[in-house]
Amino acid sequence: MVTLDEIRPVIGKELDEFELRFKDSMKSNVPLLDKITYYLIKRRGKQIRPMLVFLSAGLNGKMNDSTYRAAALIELLHTATLVHDDVVDETYRRRGFFSINALWKNKVAVLVGDYLLSRGLLLAVSNKEFQLLEIVSKAVQKMSEGELLQIEKTRKLNIAEEEYYEIIACKTASLVAACCASGALSVGMSEDVVKKMWEIGELMGMAFQLKDDLLDYGSGQDIGKPIGTDIKEKKMSLPLIYALKESSYFEKKRIINMIKNQSKEPEIIEEIFNFVKDKGGLEYAKKTMLDYREKAKVMLSDMPESQYKSAFMNVIEFVTERKN
Repeated sequence: MVTLDEIRPVIGKELDEFELRFKDSMKSNVPLLDKITYYLIKRRGKQIRPMLVFLSAGLNGKMNDSTYRAAALIELLHTATLVHDDVVDETYRRRGFFSINALWKNKVAVLVGDYLLSRGLLLAVSNKEFQLLEIVSKAVQKMSEGELLQIEKTRKLNIAEEEYYEIIACKTASLVAACCASGALSVGMSEDVVKKMWEIGELMGMAFQLKDDLLDYGSGQDIGKPIGTDIKEKKMSLPLIYALKESSYFEKKRIINMIKNQSKEPEIIEEIFNFVKDKGGLEYAKKTMLDYREKAKVMLSDMPESQYKSAFMNVIEFVTERKN
């Protein structure tokens, strides 16, 4: 299986420099803010998004200051949305650590998210990176729309497969697409190339979310990652949507009733897991994920050969093979 440690050396120097610049972009004169942003920096995830910015830039040209600003803007806005999401979802742990709202309460968490958004906006505007700001703002708009659409549909538990794709294209794929597009933009690529990189990122983002769906059913994951979260939160993911579509009216009604009224009970979650597996939901979601992966790889294959292209291909593989 491809690991991120195999990919990092290609852009290791750039990632090290980015870390220094990113820390600097979060600095404040308010001690409480500095304390919280330090906590956030120490607990960030795999850093796939900055990696994609640098790989896209290296794939298409020579990395420069604009590339670093693109990566920082993406990461600032992404971190802000995570902080706000934890408030909205009433989540108190993220990646095994306490969330900002758990430690400093909702009011502080919302204000920290706002601060990070403002830092990202100022970083772009002060450097006249207006096209970059447009790409990232488009992604944030789509993410908000996707969240609201999911909330609307979750209330009735009646999401069709096409609506699910619309939700994850907005919620997850748009930010991955913005990473790839902004990397190409930062090295002066044409509108057509930037659009192509957006499309590659969007396909990869769809595959990324489908992998998350499978991991939530414990499919191929390492021990330690919570499973069944989507069912507990009454979120409809592709394995369940497909299983319900393949069911009789009475089966569907019974399962939906379980999710509405008993979704936090371990034995009910296990029963729903078995239902989804028996109806072929996991196999269908995996096949769909691999279809998106192959489409992204085919689009990327047209690009000139380089170490960045090889690393980019490996990231696409990693997205669908990861264990958590």
